[in-house]
Amino acid sequence: MADTVTIKLNQDELEMIVDALDADMEGYVEAAKEARGNTRRDEVATYTEAAQRILALKTRFEELIEE
Repeated sequence: MADTVTIKLNQDELEMIVDALDADMEGYVEAAKEARGNTRRDEVATYTEAAQRILALKTRFEELIEE
């Protein structure tokens, strides 16, 4: 497992990171759709895994945002 890193962020910075992760995830989802349409199964798997990992991280950050 990777080493743990501690970083202090304010709520605005945390929301910016969530937004950036969301945009990045959308790119991978679209890339997976395109690869699926071109029957490039290896790429579909790679892009889908990347999107899932980003979603998991984004969810962790969203839980930290105060409402």
